[in-house]
Amino acid sequence: MTDEMVDRLGGAVGELHRALRRRAVQRAGRVALPDAQVEVLRLVQRQPGVSVREAAERLGTAPNTVSTLVGELTGAGLLHRERDPADRRSVRLELTDAARERIAAYGLHRRELLAAALSELDESDRAAVLAAGSALGRLADRIASQH
Repeated sequence: MTDEMVDRLGGAVGELHRALRRRAVQRAGRVALPDAQVEVLRLVQRQPGVSVREAAERLGTAPNTVSTLVGELTGAGLLHRERDPADRRSVRLELTDAARERIAAYGLHRRELLAAALSELDESDRAAVLAAGSALGRLADRIASQH
């Protein structure tokens, strides 16, 4: 493994992410949300009922930054805040139906874009890309867990 190979992988993964995001958002006919807001929505999707403090810890971000993002997403009708019955000072975050619909539409467009592009690759490239999916997921987990 050379530095050039690692750089090429990082560049390709980043460009794939940007291209998919850009095209999926265009297909959905919406304005793209900032990455930080998307991260909050994805976290709440994975962990409904998460608090702002817990979200900040999991995202490695200051609580006031997450609080600002939550305010923006609540104002946009994508998040709902509910007081924690056990601790009235704390709020729990939930996706709204509008957020669930937006996430589902984005996922559908992304899958369609990937499937169309994969179908245009030759069989060996398509097999290699599909086979790499699980390994790339494990790689992402390793990077996320690094301190």
